[in-house]
Amino acid sequence: MDWDSLNLLSERVIGAVYEVANGLGAGFLEKVYERALMRELALRGMRVAAQAPFSVSYKGQSVGDYFADLLVEDALIVELKCVECLGREAYGSVSELLASFGIRALSACELSTGSGGNTTRGQFENLLIR
Repeated sequence: MDWDSLNLLSERVIGAVYEVANGLGAGFLEKVYERALMRELALRGMRVAAQAPFSVSYKGQSVGDYFADLLVEDALIVELKCVECLGREAYGSVSELLASFGIRALSACELSTGSGGNTTRGQFENLLIR
């Protein structure tokens, strides 16, 4: 998938994330949001797989598997986090993980419920993995 198509797919997924966040509100476990997001993406005509496996290699030998929360259109990995605030360390660990698969850039989406679970806000960043 070319970069422009991936950006358009990201925008569609982010729209679906907001729809789910606004529809469900705060306070559920990640699995509830995962299932709702899968439903919303399907309603919007996107192919989505849950717990998509990726083999992890170290020095040429398979050392285990990584399971992405969601894989959309076989091109975009969605990792769901139910936290009040997603810290910079989480971005770093995801960046390292994606770099191990040869992925050079990442769009990150943070949805925060705010203190008390009353508000929802989004923050989006494009990160370049060095």
